[in-house]
Amino acid sequence: MMRKKFKNKPELGRIKRHYRIRKVVSGTKERPRLSAHRSHKNLYVQLIDDMSNTTLLSLSTNDKGFKKECANGGNVEAAKKLGACISREAKKKGIESVVFDRGGYLYHGRIKALADSAREAGLKF
Repeated sequence: MMRKKFKNKPELGRIKRHYRIRKVVSGTKERPRLSAHRSHKNLYVQLIDDMSNTTLLSLSTNDKGFKKECANGGNVEAAKKLGACISREAKKKGIESVVFDRGGYLYHGRIKALADSAREAGLKF
């Protein structure tokens, strides 16, 4: 496990949870890992092939194109739009199903909105 000094203990707990999750969750080229990371102001999503250690697709609420759609990237509405957008882009690349990696965050709020929106737009997980 990576040892870093964090000032806040909740962030250290999240990182420990994320390492436990990553022991089980792994992505392949046919079924990549949908990794979510949230900050206070933005949400970041990646489709990752862990077998070849490559990122297949990456989107965030901080991208220029997305900022035009949604000015504030740190709320549930932005998470819903990002989930639909990642699903559309994945379909263009021929990806139908993914493995969801919540990144140690609780399945609640923005993370849940992101996952539900991606499911509604057609991604299977």
